[in-house]
Amino acid sequence: MECRSTVVGWRTPAPSTTGSLGLRLPLFPHAPRSITVDVMATASGVLGEYALPCRNAEESVPVDARLRKGVRRPVAHLLWLLTAITLSAQQPELTEERVYGREAWVLANGQIRVALLKGGGHIAEVRQTTGNPKRDVNPLRVPHYPTIEPQNYHPAKHGDIYGTDPHARLSSGYLGHLLCFPYYGPASDQEAQRGLGNHGEAPVVAWVKIRAEVTPASVGFEYGADLPQTHYRVRRKVTVLAGKREVTVEEWVENLTDLDRPMQWMQHATFGPPFVEPGRSRLKISAQDPALRDRLMSAQPRSSSYTAIRLDPTRDQQFFILSHPDFDVQIGYLLPAPQNPWVGDWMENQRSLTLPWNGQVIARGIEFGNSPYAEGLRKAIARASIDGTPTYGWIRARETLKNEYRIFLAEPGTAAPAH
Repeated sequence: MECRSTVVGWRTPAPSTTGSLGLRLPLFPHAPRSITVDVMATASGVLGEYALPCRNAEESVPVDARLRKGVRRPVAHLLWLLTAITLSAQQPELTEERVYGREAWVLANGQIRVALLKGGGHIAEVRQTTGNPKRDVNPLRVPHYPTIEPQNYHPAKHGDIYGTDPHARLSSGYLGHLLCFPYYGPASDQEAQRGLGNHGEAPVVAWVKIRAEVTPASVGFEYGADLPQTHYRVRRKVTVLAGKREVTVEEWVENLTDLDRPMQWMQHATFGPPFVEPGRSRLKISAQDPALRDRLMSAQPRSSSYTAIRLDPTRDQQFFILSHPDFDVQIGYLLPAPQNPWVGDWMENQRSLTLPWNGQVIARGIEFGNSPYAEGLRKAIARASIDGTPTYGWIRARETLKNEYRIFLAEPGTAAPAH
């Protein structure tokens, strides 16, 4: 016989997740029986009920009746149960899933989830998991058209959807935050004839798992790719800590040749609807020029713009924060100043008519790294510097360089990071 009744007053703050959870747990060392706990975690709290195997008529009395008779389970028992439930919901984990139709590795901790694409290595999703749509929105761009793994693009098969120009392969898989390497912007004519396209080789090749570590304290995942045409190797380690709404990204690039080489190394963090909306989405950034520190996206129809921003050289760490007034979250990045002197603020409002954009794309790219303009490596070298700040970088023979940045989700109105 089994007795089942809602436990009066059982509510605890939500573990920032939704769903139901069934557990069978030992009651106490002195009580070897088990109880079955049904839990629903909601945005407002955790509700639950448990069932006890009945041994006699007294135990078959509903729980609320037993409470009236003064028969109560110890409060410590319920606290122990709720602790177990909360820890289970917030346990860091790593899964393989399809995200927006693409193969991905997903890191989660009960507070946020981060999706990393196998095709191109793009960061496709950084969002909360509270059950509240105004908090759980993915700020990153998800195209209006279906994407594919970019390494599988072929002009004869996919040209009618994505086009056949040098940008087509990237467009076929372009989703969220991508790495532009070893150049930023267009390939030269000769490079394009050899199959290279916009923003380098890194965002269009297959990335593979290198290693993963999941502990109660964190989930860490390392993945990377060899670039066979440009002879580099790229790697990323993405770490999500338990109980935190932030992501640490460490990134390495390795020169596989015996030559010192110029290169552009840029992060193309692209945000899209509904979080990006012309006339409403706002950027706050640690710009050197005070006039560029607070930038509202233009509301002008059928427009596009790009602004190169020199970040504040007096800071050790740079930052930018993007927000939308209709959502209860803002996304921000923290980045070390020496490796990231430049940001490009790109705004697209349905201007580009080329495939696959077709005058439908609304996007905002906050593009940071060692180069101010998406003009390609040859032009960056010719430009050399702006006001004493280089417009490209060097990597020595067989050298490995490292960059890192942190992505965080915060409440609206959170103050800008201090020095």
